[in-house]
Amino acid sequence: MRRALAAPFVVAALAGVMLVRSCGAGSGAEDPGRPGMQGRAAAGVEQLTVKVAEILPHDPKAFTQGLEMTGGMLYESTGLTGQSSARMGPPGKSPAVRAELPPPLFGEGITVMGPTLLQLTWQNGIAVERDARTLAELRRVPYRDEGWGVCYQRQRGRLVTSNGSARLAFRDPRTLLKTGEITVTADARPVGQLNELECVGDIVYANVWPEDRIVRIDATTGRVTGDIQVPSLLSAAERRHANVLNGIAAVPGTDQFLLTGKWWPRMFRVAFVPR
Repeated sequence: MRRALAAPFVVAALAGVMLVRSCGAGSGAEDPGRPGMQGRAAAGVEQLTVKVAEILPHDPKAFTQGLEMTGGMLYESTGLTGQSSARMGPPGKSPAVRAELPPPLFGEGITVMGPTLLQLTWQNGIAVERDARTLAELRRVPYRDEGWGVCYQRQRGRLVTSNGSARLAFRDPRTLLKTGEITVTADARPVGQLNELECVGDIVYANVWPEDRIVRIDATTGRVTGDIQVPSLLSAAERRHANVLNGIAAVPGTDQFLLTGKWWPRMFRVAFVPR
């Protein structure tokens, strides 16, 4: 489920104002094959949308799989066999450093752990640990799961990972062995297809593949506390070449986030606000 969608991501131009609910997969019908809470508000879940503060350029050839910002630098992982990479540079600028993943590796989520960076692969059974300053490969670590999203909870000294299900796994950051897991639920129902992750303290934000939607999760209980419907952000011309929303990075020291997607020509600095 990590390949490009057959149909392009449905989007339209809106920016600089508080935006409205999205169209497409995230706004209505529920996937009968995956339990979720699409199409209705769950009890006790804050209903949110996004307010755009700034629009930045983004590489339209980047099949974005992971996004994280730290120390003023934006780290990005891209996917597809033969096109996968890890990148680092100021937001909105061309990457200052770039490292390619050789075939058959298919890049997935990425997270920074102090002096090192961890990049998952999809179905290759490994993760790549890199120097966070140079992106040079330091070692390859066995990874006994399908790799989707990853983020690092520094205060708890653990990784949080997703595999496209409703489960989040906790892992030792050195060995990547699983130390626990939780099921993510809203209104007592599992929320599946969790993808790219962003850790902010004990809160985890997760893109829901392939929807225009992000969920805010209490990582202690697994309960969804916020449902963020991401509205259309690209123009009609841009959407013809773009794929799904994927990529969320907290902007340190603010309540804002950077959002982008696979093959998106733009990145958006946003705040999450009530609908």
